[in-house]
Amino acid sequence: MSPTELRLRLIATFVAVAEISQLQSLAVSAGLLIAVLLAVACAAPDARRWRRLLHVEAFVLLLFLTVPFTMAGQPLFTLGPLSASMEGVWRTALIASKVMSSVLLITALLGNVEPVRLGVALRGLHVPERLIRLFVMTIRYHSILYAEAQRLHEAMRARGFQPRSNRHTWRSYGNLIGMLLVRALDRAQRVEEAMLCRGYTGSFPYRTQPSPTRWDWVAFGCVAGVGVMALLVDRL
Repeated sequence: MSPTELRLRLIATFVAVAEISQLQSLAVSAGLLIAVLLAVACAAPDARRWRRLLHVEAFVLLLFLTVPFTMAGQPLFTLGPLSASMEGVWRTALIASKVMSSVLLITALLGNVEPVRLGVALRGLHVPERLIRLFVMTIRYHSILYAEAQRLHEAMRARGFQPRSNRHTWRSYGNLIGMLLVRALDRAQRVEEAMLCRGYTGSFPYRTQPSPTRWDWVAFGCVAGVGVMALLVDRL
């Protein structure tokens, strides 16, 4: 799918993830995961893309540590007073494969898209302006507020603050959060005043987006068709 056409890419990603979420067969879900892994590895072998999966792996590990021991079924093994069921392991593997396939697909299709371009694409899909504005501004100022929090924390450490499990520590963290909120509000007011001075009227200016090309529609059909085929095989 061409890098200039994001509307069809967003729709294709949403449709594919929705189709993956409806899979009920572990064999089909695992096969789709392998296919997505191979496709992503061949199309864009980017090491950063694989590092983003570390958060997903932590979630999957948490599933394997909890779900098999909380779901009734045929016992597979026991660990002290806890018993892991075969049905729990099967359900965990199914959820894990679907989650990993979805995250890989989202990362491959939307991982390198700038937030501003993504906001323009959402505007082209007639998403409410307030949601787009909230999305773009949150992405824009997340790093700035994070740096502000880091500076406040370093100032606390320079004054000899050592985190412990006591009332002073929690009071200090409460003051840190309160000061961060106050500074974030002050920055938001300054940003709003600057935008109004530049003629901001409640919506960002957008250029007219070009119509999707034939190859955009072909790529859209391929991405959505993979999910449809997986669903058909799953239901057989």
